[in-house]
Amino acid sequence: MTVELAAPYSPERHRHHRDVTGGWLRPAVFGAMDGLVSNFALIAGVVGAAGAGRGAVLAGFAGLVAGACSMAAGEYTSVKSQTELMRAEIAVERRELARDPEGEQAELAALYRARGLEPELAAKVAAGLSVNPEQALRVHVREELGVDPDDLPSPYLAAASSFGAFAAGALVPLAPFLFGASGMVVAVVLSLLGLFGFGAVVARMTARPWWLGGLRQLALGVAAASVTFGLGHLLGVTVS
Repeated sequence: MTVELAAPYSPERHRHHRDVTGGWLRPAVFGAMDGLVSNFALIAGVVGAAGAGRGAVLAGFAGLVAGACSMAAGEYTSVKSQTELMRAEIAVERRELARDPEGEQAELAALYRARGLEPELAAKVAAGLSVNPEQALRVHVREELGVDPDDLPSPYLAAASSFGAFAAGALVPLAPFLFGASGMVVAVVLSLLGLFGFGAVVARMTARPWWLGGLRQLALGVAAASVTFGLGHLLGVTVS
């Protein structure tokens, strides 16, 4: 019996879904949160030790540059290593398909049987999907590795997203001091709004209540800044 294959999958038919595999969302979200929280906490610590002034500006700017570069380098290395591992496993699967196509087809049929298909139907589906070697490879990679071989994360995109997002987040508590602020009041207000706003945006992107995400991030940021401000105040280190 001839197995009728469906029309080739077209990603354009599913553009209503958001991109969750492109390697940009996690580093962008983490970078923005980390930049705001860490620089807010850093500036609060310096102000707690020596008061607002040149020291707060230098600390905030140094925290922005160093943190953004560190985040970008870390994300690049992490995503690059992950992608290289994926490509290595895809190459293993390609060799297995070339060496033993019948065995791989039987493995695919067994997988579909385990998912509830009748044995005869599972065998037909596996046979149909195995007609084209490249299509068979994609199916095996998706089923066995859980990744899309045509849409692997980009380390460059992850690094750029992380760098830009961290810098944007870190600039929020630093901005008032760049314009001559003499205390933490404006920086605190902007940072609190930024923390709540970032948390709310992330919650909306992940279909959670916006107010819950905002409050959670606000609480975490305030806790981090309170600790460093308190330590700086206790130590009382003078920044010249």
